[in-house]
Amino acid sequence: MLVAAAVCPCPPLLVPEVAAGAAPELDVARTACADALGVLAAARPDLLVVVGPTGESDSGPYAAGAPGSFRGFGVEVDVRLGDDRAQALDRILPLSLAVGAWLLDRAQWSGPVEGLGISEDLSAERCAETGRELGARAGRVALLVMGDGSACRTLKAPGYLDERAADFDARAARALGDADVAALKALDESLAYELKAAGRAPWQVLAGAAEGADPEGRLLYDDAPYGVGYFVATWS
Repeated sequence: MLVAAAVCPCPPLLVPEVAAGAAPELDVARTACADALGVLAAARPDLLVVVGPTGESDSGPYAAGAPGSFRGFGVEVDVRLGDDRAQALDRILPLSLAVGAWLLDRAQWSGPVEGLGISEDLSAERCAETGRELGARAGRVALLVMGDGSACRTLKAPGYLDERAADFDARAARALGDADVAALKALDESLAYELKAAGRAPWQVLAGAAEGADPEGRLLYDDAPYGVGYFVATWS
């Protein structure tokens, strides 16, 4: 059963070495993420699953100890999913899960952890079904849900300006802050794709996992630096 969840954005810029001179611009977001992970630790889950958006080829499970890297950004920063180094694993974490692994390492997470890459085009129905399966994995399940809102909030945003983006993000932020399962499930898949909102699928996985759990939500951060919607929320 789902006992807690933390929702965090997943830009590699959260890693200060990647952001370099711009690192202070996301300090408030980093602090909010740290606070959200504190809620996960307080829940003492039997299993934590890091869920993040990926391409179809990178979707699926990632075992504890799976490695990730930010070397593609010109920095020597490597991560692992949890502290299990017992075996060499060939499957490399996609960026969304690598950012999650970095957050966990920063929080000194020591409990059982796995990763799950969710294809960004997975249907809402399949996302909810996947969430229900995750919620049944253990008596006390927690999720670290990685994902960004629309990438179309300003003229300089990665997806340029789309007038629909602010309203989409406002509805998503409200649903995450209120732990509104129905509202998350109702997020429009086609619109999310057009707005480059990579968090849609992971958020709908969270909605499926929370069915019947009646969690209380709290929105810790809601902003759009660089024209991309970033949210931090907790469900407990």
